[in-house]
Amino acid sequence: MSTNVLRTTDGWWVVRDERAVRIDTKAVTTAELLADRDAVREAAASDENGTPVVDLVALPPVTTPCRVVAQMVNYRSHAKDSGFTGDIPPTFFRKASGSVSGPHDTIVRPSHVKFLDYEVELGLVMGAPLPVGTVVEEQDLPRYVAGLVLTNDVSARDVQLTKTQFYESKSYPTFTPTGPYLALLEPEDFAHLLNLRLRLNVNGVPRQDRTLADMIVRPAQALTLLARFQTLDPGDLLLTGTPGGTALKAPPAPVAKISALLPPAARWKAFFKGQAKNPRYLRDGDLITATIATPDGRINLGDQRTAVADAR
Repeated sequence: MSTNVLRTTDGWWVVRDERAVRIDTKAVTTAELLADRDAVREAAASDENGTPVVDLVALPPVTTPCRVVAQMVNYRSHAKDSGFTGDIPPTFFRKASGSVSGPHDTIVRPSHVKFLDYEVELGLVMGAPLPVGTVVEEQDLPRYVAGLVLTNDVSARDVQLTKTQFYESKSYPTFTPTGPYLALLEPEDFAHLLNLRLRLNVNGVPRQDRTLADMIVRPAQALTLLARFQTLDPGDLLLTGTPGGTALKAPPAPVAKISALLPPAARWKAFFKGQAKNPRYLRDGDLITATIATPDGRINLGDQRTAVADAR
């Protein structure tokens, strides 16, 4: 069974039902905690009654700076929403580590961003170095991946689309809510990954709901492809894509064909004029709730609750 770890300003804790037991560790970074797994196991096995979880304020369980890498269009449902047909080449992009925020921190929309979107994603936390040239088979995942986290790849769509700039559009502070838990996995837990169900609601209304079975490129293959050019180290974070249901959707095919005939400036003006009528984009005062878990609770990454506020 996986072990959920909570991080607070006071240190690291193992979560057991509604209570948490402090981990006796000097670890400051995620990588240092992963190197001190004996301390985690001792806390998990302790007979200490512990502290109520509700009394602890969760921080992002992945400490920064760290590499934050993400996969683009990696669920079939998202590919359909985005207007992709046929094979989709696996694509990666980076996010600034400074975008990582806590599981209950407010998402701040910059004043120039009009079309703010959400993307619930499963994050893989590396537990061992992944050198360039590494080939990762399914049975190798426990060797490289220490655990999982719940993340939200918040996106400024107007920046992303007009500039074709993923790094900027997804890297503003608070644009990667992470946590509350770091779920440290045992080798036998990896067989249950495809049962993980990703859900995201906005103001109580369901927006995204899919399992990992909808994935196009699964974790072992993703790490192999990433290792062709990128080294990862313990504590680094790979976001594995989002299911369909985001606010942004491709226009109908006839509209797209007509738009393609317009000059770029006119095309984008027309596109965003249509998007302005879309009520699904995030606005000041919205509340996002997200969960990732298996149906049997074997792996449960906790509940994320993040409000949205305009920059002031």
